[in-house]
Amino acid sequence: MGLLVFVRNLLLALCLFLVLGFLYYSAWKLHLLQWEDPNSVVLSFDSAGQTLGAEYDRLGFLLKLDSKLPAELATKYANFSEGACKPGYASALMTAIFPRFSKPAPMFLDDSFRKWARIREFVPPFGIKGQDNLIKAILSVTKEYRLTPALDSLSCRRCIIVGNGGVLANKSLGSRIDDYDIVVRLNSAPVKGFEKDVGSKTTLRITYPEGAMQRPEQYERDSLFVLAGFKWQDFKWLKYIVYKERVLGAYRDACQLVQARSPLSPQPAITSHPRGGVLQSSGRSSSNTQASYARRMMTDGLRIHPFPSKAKCRQCQVGSKRERRQKSGPEIQSASDGFWKSVATRVPKEPPEIRILNPYFIQEAAFTLIGLPFNNGLMGRGNIPTLGSVAVTMALHGCDEVAVAGFGYDMSTPNAPLHYYETVRMAAIKESWTHNIQREKEFLRKLVKARVITDLTSGI
Repeated sequence: MGLLVFVRNLLLALCLFLVLGFLYYSAWKLHLLQWEDPNSVVLSFDSAGQTLGAEYDRLGFLLKLDSKLPAELATKYANFSEGACKPGYASALMTAIFPRFSKPAPMFLDDSFRKWARIREFVPPFGIKGQDNLIKAILSVTKEYRLTPALDSLSCRRCIIVGNGGVLANKSLGSRIDDYDIVVRLNSAPVKGFEKDVGSKTTLRITYPEGAMQRPEQYERDSLFVLAGFKWQDFKWLKYIVYKERVLGAYRDACQLVQARSPLSPQPAITSHPRGGVLQSSGRSSSNTQASYARRMMTDGLRIHPFPSKAKCRQCQVGSKRERRQKSGPEIQSASDGFWKSVATRVPKEPPEIRILNPYFIQEAAFTLIGLPFNNGLMGRGNIPTLGSVAVTMALHGCDEVAVAGFGYDMSTPNAPLHYYETVRMAAIKESWTHNIQREKEFLRKLVKARVITDLTSGI
């Protein structure tokens, strides 16, 4: 009799678990329904469909920003103790200063991505048009489209985006950064050796192929690897990474241009597509080829990358030949085509630890929040947001409270460190072809002034 009672209670508990799981999944899908609906896109009205008045700027932000909470929000959050996570806090403040803001938006692509009207008609980096097969192949292996179960179960999430700025150095913010539920890091910014200032915790590392860590031992064990796809080659690269195939030919295109410069041939003039388009050369003579290349091809926002030397190219050629002799399987050297610097050939993450960032955040940051040139929805001069602004946009949708650290570059101090982890100085910054740093500063300053986000290092 006791056994039957135990079995009955176990079955009841299992049924309850299944019902709760179904309700949780259904609620998540309903939450995204508005976002997926093409009719829900509002460009010139607030979230209620009303025309915005003269108190708003051309983008739709409130002109008079106040650090004081609106009365209704002050009442809503009055009973929360200091340091307690406030559910919906960031999105509520964002809506107060920017009525066009609508929170529902999935953080990562999932197997229903083809239905997402807001991104399916845009090519990368603002959408997924033309990438269906590559993305489908990647998602069929990763099979995970959300945060970890532990993070998904939180009723309130506090997030911080850790930038790479030198303003982080000697601030001893490590323990404070680690207190956040979600710690987002960008590109190859190191943690080891800098824990006192930047913390030791990493939840998400958002990057693209050229920005990814190239040494497997640098990756944090418990973090998710998130691709921000800026061009179609990025998705192709991730497919090889996920399927654990070799990526060959690093620096190949750039090296071909270096090798081609002989005394008997004219200097090739190097042209590029921003954010790592395919390198091309013409027969026109150019005495400033390396300077132009370093300025336009090897500059990622604010970080300067060296032009590849002939010695370096010879090393790459030898390495590629050795890899071709050692590898098995089909030739996949083309996986590295179209990159403006060497890319990681391996990411020490299992497929379920890999995600694809929803490109809507790149689109929204560029055209809706920062106001960069639309350019018919194509990548062009000065219309690509930096990864930091993209991450902030993502956090506004996916987190209840948002903070940043390591953001901001003070051009009035040319001898200050550019990044917290190296000795390059602020004076090394060159004009960016792809980004509009001033516009991004204006956007981030609005968020800080209105307390939508908290700037721990006061660099913005």
